Amino acid sequence: MDRLGHDFARPDLLLRALTHGSIATATRPDNQRLEFLGDRVLGLVMAEALFDADQSASEGQLAPRYNALVRGETCAAIARQIGLGEVLKLGRSEMMSGGRRKEAVLADAMEAVLAAVYLDAGFDAARRIVLRLWADRLATLEDDPRDAKTALQEWAQAHGMPPPAYEQTERSGPDHAPVFRITVRLADGQQAQAQGAGTKRSIEQAAAQALLDRLEGRA
Repeated sequence: MDRLGHDFARPDLLLRALTHGSIATATRPDNQRLEFLGDRVLGLVMAEALFDADQSASEGQLAPRYNALVRGETCAAIARQIGLGEVLKLGRSEMMSGGRRKEAVLADAMEAVLAAVYLDAGFDAARRIVLRLWADRLATLEDDPRDAKTALQEWAQAHGMPPPAYEQTERSGPDHAPVFRITVRLADGQQAQAQGAGTKRSIEQAAAQALLDRLEGRA
């Protein structure tokens, strides 16, 4: 893992971080426990970085920025950036179903790798890696980086409506690379659609953004 930028004194930790449940055995545990720890390591680094970067920000301003940096989509994007999917240890069925590209698998593995670094060399080493890999996102973070689904739900609540409803109206493509069409509707009948490859959640986000753009007069 040259792109990670850490030379492991205990390579077994990295091996475990890269081991998916589909290939784990009694003598070769999977990365779930490390993922649990890595999530907390990442959270502390991001909370500390945001707290130090903007001394005047309120908790209400810091929370959505934090969520944008630690959510699964971001962790998966970082994993792709360093080629983590290429070195994952997967069972045959998981590999055949596109596991190296799955957002949840990549996000969990990224967090597990951070935990492995933390256990191998301590918190400062883990912090350095997180701050380097997340540097561009920290530098370009918007003042209010709420995801589209959250923003649309808050819009609906502000207008006295229940949360938006999301419906999968179409699915095509192979199991390892599905294409979804998602429709999002508000209680007053306004709706929008999005279609694309990726995770169902990512297409829901795109549909929510399309409806937000329409509500705000940008489409």
